[in-house]
Amino acid sequence: MPAVVVSGSGENQEFEGRITVYVIVCVIIAAFGGLMFGYDIGISGGVTSMDDFLKKFFPAVFEKKHHALENNYCKYDNQFLQLFTSCLYLAALIASFVASKVCSKYGRKLTMQIASIFFIIGVILTAGGINIEMIIFGRIFLGFGVGFANQAVPLFLSEIAPPNLRGALNISFQLFITIGILVSNLINYSTTNVHPHGWRISLGIAGVPALMLCLGSILICETPTSLIERHKVEEGRKVLRKIRGVENVDDEFDSIIHACEMAKQVKDPFRKLMKPVSRPQLVISICLQIFQQFTGINAIMFYAPVLFQTVGFGNDAALLSSVITGLVNVFSTVVSIYVVDRAGRRILLLEACVQMFISQVIIGIILFKELKTTGDNLSKGEGIFVVILVCTFVMGFAWSWGPLGWLIPSEIFPLETRSAGFAFAVSTNMLFTFIIGQAFLSMLCQMQAGIFFFFAAWVIIMGAFTWFLLPETKGVPVDSMVDKVWKQHWFWRSFMMEDNRPDVKVV
Repeated sequence: MPAVVVSGSGENQEFEGRITVYVIVCVIIAAFGGLMFGYDIGISGGVTSMDDFLKKFFPAVFEKKHHALENNYCKYDNQFLQLFTSCLYLAALIASFVASKVCSKYGRKLTMQIASIFFIIGVILTAGGINIEMIIFGRIFLGFGVGFANQAVPLFLSEIAPPNLRGALNISFQLFITIGILVSNLINYSTTNVHPHGWRISLGIAGVPALMLCLGSILICETPTSLIERHKVEEGRKVLRKIRGVENVDDEFDSIIHACEMAKQVKDPFRKLMKPVSRPQLVISICLQIFQQFTGINAIMFYAPVLFQTVGFGNDAALLSSVITGLVNVFSTVVSIYVVDRAGRRILLLEACVQMFISQVIIGIILFKELKTTGDNLSKGEGIFVVILVCTFVMGFAWSWGPLGWLIPSEIFPLETRSAGFAFAVSTNMLFTFIIGQAFLSMLCQMQAGIFFFFAAWVIIMGAFTWFLLPETKGVPVDSMVDKVWKQHWFWRSFMMEDNRPDVKVV
């Protein structure tokens, strides 16, 4: 399957190459970084709803949970409980900037290996935790692992993939995130009645994908771009031949050489990011991460068992409902893999805005009218309808803002600012994941059903941003974005006046 490469002069050329078994193996192994992240997202909410865990570390929450007249919206409102979930993302925010330097200097492969080691240390501390300090420190190490993995894996996938399959292969990262969430929900459902250490089993299993990434990354190659960028030119040519499955890779190799030479001219990529010429990529990457979190998705996925208990499901039923939403999440991400390089990025984002807005508004109306602060929960039929609406919401997110929030920032930066720019994207994602994770239960307590109207309002803003300011990047080679995307956009082209790149053939 040849990769179409667009030259700066507007000429199209097909580089020789095909999708190889080796590339598929590399993609699967690297995507285990997404499995680590997804498992943690799903496991946190389930563990924090388990009575054994709450009794040991958060006895005040345990008492509130079982108080007969407790406010339905506030039974889990506890800053330390939220800190258990959200401190990971604060650590990941800090780690992402360190990971950016490591990624550029030592390569994507080593960065992924470091991520897996951090994660394994975190798993040991949390699963073996004997006090709150130990599990918080464990979560911080998990955060370091997430920061390094989320920095390296999407870049690795974008650089190893042929342009016409970049979207599908990159979304494998998000697919593995959703599989991780589903697996964690199944594990939580299985361990919730394993007393008193079911929560330790749930947290300990997180070490499996980390170990798979650690061992698997020994087998995979470094990306040709990273090798050439670090002066390993002939090794880069050899790897390029291996991943493309052909001997003649001269045109693609020359274009990577040129991109690397341009990157060398930029001594401080973070300073270059502050210049107007980098404004479009930086603004879009940061906004996508903010919008991804303000859909409300991580609030729902973190605390799905808690949310379903709030509307009246028992603990087991709540965890089972989370498994259902996890399945929807996985299958909807598969839809995205099939559609993203056919329909494009914009149409998926815009359609999902409509779907998520309708779901959020109806959930808010039902809870506002039917779920009082104390007393009875929703009826069984109403509770099931809320689960269906949550699944509809998750479906829209999973084929749009979930995978594309990682794909688009990984493909729009030129090589000279790619690692630094993606570090801003990752850190922004982690910052706002931390904010939502730390604030959601308190927001649920204070805003009650209004929290769903809050997130629905953000969906409107996201849709407007996509319609007016987000260009289509489907099928455009990663190093051709400036000429083929930004210089053609009605708004962003004014920022490209300073760009002095020559018109060259790029991959």
